[in-house]
Formats: sequence, structure tokens, C-alpha cells
Amino acid sequence: MAENTRDMTVLVTGATGRTGSRVAAAARAAGLRVRAASRATGFDWEDASTWAGALRGAGAAYLAHPTDVGSPDATKAVGALAREAVGLGVRRLVLLSARGEDQARPTEEAFRTSGADWTIVRASWFSQNFSEGPLVEGLRRGELVFPAGEVREPFIDVRDIADVVVAVLTGGDRYCGRELEITGPRLLTFREAVAEIARAGGGELVYTPVTAREYGDVLTGFGVPAAEAAFLVGVFGTLLDGRNSRLSDGVREILGRAPRDFAAFAREAAADGVWKA
Repeated sequence: MAENTRDMTVLVTGATGRTGSRVAAAARAAGLRVRAASRATGFDWEDASTWAGALRGAGAAYLAHPTDVGSPDATKAVGALAREAVGLGVRRLVLLSARGEDQARPTEEAFRTSGADWTIVRASWFSQNFSEGPLVEGLRRGELVFPAGEVREPFIDVRDIADVVVAVLTGGDRYCGRELEITGPRLLTFREAVAEIARAGGGELVYTPVTAREYGDVLTGFGVPAAEAAFLVGVFGTLLDGRNSRLSDGVREILGRAPRDFAAFAREAAADGVWKA
């Protein structure tokens, strides 16, 4: 760990979420002081008046917007929060972005031009999207309906994302001004991923591919607002077109080890009973 980060306080947004909770845990394990930011602690991405209190006195911050990073709301909020952070002396910022998502580029640009010492971490599809969030209920019922066709994706364990973020925060200037791509160690189709989950859980699961537009109808059926569903249809229509069907060496370059494998994730989640009805 760089000498000037030993006593650093890191603000972690989304500290109860999929990545933020792991970033907070990894940062504590690395000896950093963590300031967990969520609505439970009074921080609200939609209320700028809550930002200064969370930022003041921190040495760095991890930014993970609760909506898709490519949404107009994310672009506006990330840029504004980053500028406020710099104004309060919190210059070292790390943004979680999505690998291959064209819609995320305006958010990344707002972040880059904030005046911060910035790093963007572009992650592939999370393994934990299968165990936390809206896909879980379908898997518990025995079927995953999703608009991914037979596209191959290098699923990444969110614990590797957390480890990368902490390595970036404690790496001094090494990763400043860089866009880092991180993936899991191998390519799997969503059908193959579901099959691995089924093997780990000892049950039968079905993967049913649909079009992005058909999946939009599924989302609205779940109660997702029509505008948000339409935005996600556009994201899935591009993000799952095969552009991400390649591996990167980002995790090994930064951490000096291979990323965690999807099969290990599936076994652990199944042992925890995640997919039991």
C-alpha cells in the first residue's frame, strides 16, 4: 500500500449494493477507513444537499450510480458529484462503468472532465447478477428469460471488482487517468451459465432467450416504468450483441492473479441456498 494511503478515508457509494458492499469490505481489509454512503446513512444520489456531508474529509471516493451508468440521470449526477468532490478536496475518484456500453460514454466524459484524479473501471457482466437482483426470482421458479441469445460473456465476480478498486485506490498515481477493462477468466453463454448454476444446485433450470423488445414487455410486467424499460431495451440491444465476447487481462495485470471462475461462484451461491424456492 502506498504510504500516503495508509490513513485514507474512502467514501463508498452504494455501500449496501452489489459492488459497494464488497468494496467497503475489501477496503477495510486493506486497512483503509471506510465511510459507507447509502440512503440508510443519509446519502442520496438524487439529493445533492446530502453529498457534501458525505464527502467532506474523505481522501478518495468510489462512485457506483444506482441506475444504469448510461442513463441520463447517472450522467448528470456523477458529473455533479465528482465536481463537488474536487471542490471539497476529494480528488481521487474511481467510477464503476460498464464494459462495451455506448450509453455510458457521456457519464464517463462528465467524470473525466470533473478535475478529479480519476480512474474508470469498466466491468463485464457480474456473476452476482444471477444471485442478487431481478434475475433471481426467475431462477428460483426454474427459468431464466433474458435477451442474450447465445452471446458469450466473460462473467466477473464482484469480489474481483472490489479487489481491483481497492488496488487502484491504494496504488498511488499508477492508475490515475486510466480506463481499466476487467473480465472473468472464460467465456460462457447465458445458457451455459444457467447450466452451471443448475449443476451447482442439483436441480433443473431452463434458459429462454427472447428479443430485447420482448424483454421490455417482461420488465413492464414486473412494474418497471415504461421509460426505464425502453432505455434498458436499448442497452441490452447493443451490450449483448457480441462486442464483449472477449477476455481482458485487467484483473491479472492489477491483482497479479487470475479472476475467480463462474463455477466457483455458482457453487458458493448454491451452498448458501440463493436459488431455493
